[in-house]
Amino acid sequence: MRALALTLSLISLASSQAAMAADAACLAPREATAVASYALPSVIAGTSQRCSPVLGKDAYLTREGMKLSARYGPGKAAAWPAAKAALLKMGGAGDMTDAVRKLPDATVQPLVDGLVTSMVVEQMPTDRCSSIDRALWLLSPLPPENTAELIALSLGLMAQGKNPRIGRIAICKG
Repeated sequence: MRALALTLSLISLASSQAAMAADAACLAPREATAVASYALPSVIAGTSQRCSPVLGKDAYLTREGMKLSARYGPGKAAAWPAAKAALLKMGGAGDMTDAVRKLPDATVQPLVDGLVTSMVVEQMPTDRCSSIDRALWLLSPLPPENTAELIALSLGLMAQGKNPRIGRIAICKG
């Protein structure tokens, strides 16, 4: 979930105008689900790359991480239109967002995928690898749609508190 928030933050901070817009925009549960559905294969792949050397050969991520990422892959195409709309919403108004909006999806999707994977590989604290390994092992029997919904539900529950934010990303209350 932290990787998803980092991904959204990176995209929303692509320009200074986007950073200002991120303060006003929030993600609804269906938007968070779409972004999670789209991003999870890249998040899982990046997590496997980052954590496998730390966890060792017997860890779930080391053994099954790339297979899990591949299993989540087929849902990306269906999630893309809503995920793209949510990411553009988080980007706000500005030249960078307008430029991305005009690009063909075949150009934007690999950029988003690469950003997500790279961010996880470079920024995920390795002291969290054991917990993430266990969480992915627990979630692995679920269909990808259920995992994405659980992430959105968790984000929604967090939004019920006093600070409905995860980093720079606001979660819509309601």
